[in-house]
Amino acid sequence: MKCFIDKQVVLLRAPEGPVAEHIRPFAASLRERGYTLASIHRQVLLATCFCLWLKRKQVALRSITSDHPPQYLRYRARKLRRREGDAAALSRLLAFLRCERVIPTEKISSRPPTPAERCTQMYEHHLRDARGLAKATIINYVPFIRGFLADSFGHGPVILSHLSACDVMKFVKRQAPRLRPKRAKLLTSALRSFLQYVRYLGKAKTDLAAAVPAVANWSMSSIPRAIAADQVRQLLASIDRRQKWPAKRATIADGGWQSDRRVSAAWTAAKHQSARIFARQGARPRLSRLHWRWVDCAALPSARRY
Repeated sequence: MKCFIDKQVVLLRAPEGPVAEHIRPFAASLRERGYTLASIHRQVLLATCFCLWLKRKQVALRSITSDHPPQYLRYRARKLRRREGDAAALSRLLAFLRCERVIPTEKISSRPPTPAERCTQMYEHHLRDARGLAKATIINYVPFIRGFLADSFGHGPVILSHLSACDVMKFVKRQAPRLRPKRAKLLTSALRSFLQYVRYLGKAKTDLAAAVPAVANWSMSSIPRAIAADQVRQLLASIDRRQKWPAKRATIADGGWQSDRRVSAAWTAAKHQSARIFARQGARPRLSRLHWRWVDCAALPSARRY
């Protein structure tokens, strides 16, 4: 049977659970705060489902804590797609219940910050006050530095003079594979900024920012820049010489086998004959060691031996 929360919000059935009688006042508070009708309907529906889950878990009204919404959202994510704003909606529901003194106010015990967190806060103040960086940049940099200090010193004292290039490279090596290329590049930028700050404080004798490795963020960065001589021989052996290619073409790559004398001789011959070959094809003479190029087999008799 339909349940009318108010004149514009209607549910298919009446709410059940420990918070059922507080759903209507919660909807009225949302309307007073200026939420749209669609947002009110979404939050009321989520609160109703949360209330039913509490009933199934046999959670009393006075026993509801801030630990229950995350548990319910994990349970809900198994069946429905999690939407942005669900956690905030349940937080508003609990804040409303505390304001109405329906559930007790939780005592949040504040723990003292760790040495790594204190050092991170000092670096954050430096970025904001001394360097005047944008808020978005600070938000992106600070988590990386907090993780770096926690990884290097744990919960112990932070001695910045003990940092080494090995610590920097190990941290980047562990974190970069887990991040997307642009995010990994942001990680290295944050580390360079922090290590420059460490040198500014006089805690480092060497410039550790130079030890931060560059992250490959260009397209097809996984393709190797060179291949071994055995791989080149396998490639050339796989070419079907019986096939009638135009102008008897064959591919030759110079990637990492310059030490082979026969290949070096073939390259020299190709370089001298490139003008004639490419002029016949109507192209400008160009032959680079870093790329694949087509050459005439007749001009390279030594290449036929492979």
